[in-house]
Amino acid sequence: MSIGHGAAAETETTIPATPLFDRIAGPADLHHLSPADLEALADEIRGELIRVVSRNGGHLGASLGTVELTIALHAVLSSPRDRIVWDVGHQAYVHKLLTGRRDRFDTIRQEGGLSGFLSRDESEHDAFGAGHASTSISAALGMAVAFEQTGQTDRRVAAVIGDGALTGGMAFEGLNNAGILSLPFLVVLNDNEMSIAPNVGAISRYLDRVRTDRRYAKAKDELARLTERLPQGDLLVELGKRWKDSLKEFVYHAQIWEELGFTYVGPIDGHDIPDLLEGLTQARNVRGPVFLHVVTEKGHGLAAAAHDRERAHAVSAPAKVGAPASPPKYQDIFAQTLIDLAKDDPRIVAITAAMPTGTSLARFQAVYPDRFFDVGIAEQHAVTFAAGLAAEGMRPAAVIYSTFLQRAYDQIVHDVCIQKLPVVFALDRAGFAGDDGRTHHGIYDLSYLRCLPNMTIMAPKDENELRHMLKTAFEVEGGPIAIRYPRGAGVGVPTDEPLHALPIGRGEVLREGADVAILAVGAMVLPAERAADLLRADGIAATVVNARFVKPLDEALVVEMAGRCGAIVTVEECAAAGGFGSAVLETLSKHGLSLPTRVLGIPDRVFEQASQNRLRELAGLAPASIASAAADVVGHRPVMANVATTGRLG
Repeated sequence: MSIGHGAAAETETTIPATPLFDRIAGPADLHHLSPADLEALADEIRGELIRVVSRNGGHLGASLGTVELTIALHAVLSSPRDRIVWDVGHQAYVHKLLTGRRDRFDTIRQEGGLSGFLSRDESEHDAFGAGHASTSISAALGMAVAFEQTGQTDRRVAAVIGDGALTGGMAFEGLNNAGILSLPFLVVLNDNEMSIAPNVGAISRYLDRVRTDRRYAKAKDELARLTERLPQGDLLVELGKRWKDSLKEFVYHAQIWEELGFTYVGPIDGHDIPDLLEGLTQARNVRGPVFLHVVTEKGHGLAAAAHDRERAHAVSAPAKVGAPASPPKYQDIFAQTLIDLAKDDPRIVAITAAMPTGTSLARFQAVYPDRFFDVGIAEQHAVTFAAGLAAEGMRPAAVIYSTFLQRAYDQIVHDVCIQKLPVVFALDRAGFAGDDGRTHHGIYDLSYLRCLPNMTIMAPKDENELRHMLKTAFEVEGGPIAIRYPRGAGVGVPTDEPLHALPIGRGEVLREGADVAILAVGAMVLPAERAADLLRADGIAATVVNARFVKPLDEALVVEMAGRCGAIVTVEECAAAGGFGSAVLETLSKHGLSLPTRVLGIPDRVFEQASQNRLRELAGLAPASIASAAADVVGHRPVMANVATTGRLG
């Protein structure tokens, strides 16, 4: 199919051609377009991406790098009958645009809108929903085996994985399994030399050699020219193909993918649609597993990305005009405090799993490059690596987003806690993650860490207390210690007082009142204080406790509050099941205390994307909701009924 530009002969008025993008209702509409049309479509889609994501915020660079690849995949495969499994999903915005969601694309990452990642609930074309890396190969292989088992051998499955995600061990577990199965199965490596930050490790160096080996590129081009000069009989065409294959084997006789049992195709230019179409068509016709190596440029087509591809990976929505400057971010305060502590303690080292900028550890790296370790997207390795360092007297800080640390749960249990090794776990992005949505909310850590032996857990009420907690963490010798802190800016308190350690397992009373005790932890302390103000206006006197420690809990303070106040409310920005509130209830039970108690935490359901404050409202953790719950538990339902129903005062 080709698109013409008509003109009215009589009036000489040019009739604008309908944009190609307007003619795409679903991926099937790509199957009859010419390569030239597909290239024009790529330009239109790239413009739409930049327009929407620059306004809404999101993973712009990642999706700009896969425009042509996504178009080619949908032009060759037949989704949803054929399955395309995207690793992580932040590079799949184009996939959303081509699969019937263009009319909602303006809502991406907004409350009630499209998810920034893939979701089986959102579209039949989203074969597998994921927000964590290195899962695509395993999931796609499972689908390929399912098709084989059920006799659907004409269906194809493609896993699209970035070279950053390929640093995760789970990806190689999937490759290892796939290589011994003679199934039609395609792995597409989207190789842009980056995950979020530049990639690290031996696999990254290996891919560099494949991409840049001039011997192969030069020999392949010369052989292609020679073959074209020969008479074009079938025998000579086949001979030419075999020469190319033999040359590839000669130059790359130790190709890791071939050794794993895959037919290797590439590397090919991920922004050249004819080359992509040819490579994907060849791969689709192979009966066994194929590894298609596609080289792309992150942020392709965006001028700003050429200067800073890491920053262009994701962009933030523009700040509102006239908005006041935000306080420093928790992650920045953490990194600076770690630098300060490392000056006096040469044992301190920092570890991240491919997030040096997101955790602000790039600042630590700039000061102490020899004491900084980016292990790639490999949280399991990061934790056991930290355990090995701690076993030999070092004081490692494993700085990992809460949502990602759960990927290394066995290592936390077996390699750290059981052996009582002094690893400091810094859980960034604890609590609601905002517009990153359900796969990135860090809302389970208190529950999954509190049950572990030898683990100490802290959560600061503000950025200044975070500094002191980090100081405390490096003084604990009897086992691991975890500090959880939220995404984004602090509350704006000064952070210039001298560092000091906090007494382990001791909370603090911030204000006193006899009607109800509100025991809060971490980011919920300030909302609890605001709730107390609302209650005071209604004649209810509330004590507010900053628990500081979830484990060991300040049991003496809990018992004291039970004796002095008529009721207790606990507040945490974490799953209510098994977390801080559960610890308080266990303490009351242990001491035989019975009084009206309400546990406020994140309910047992999935929360989609929205602003952090809005998510807290939805979870019943806003100040008005806390005040309503406290009033209810002390028997003041009629007074605060309007708060309970509207979620806000007045």
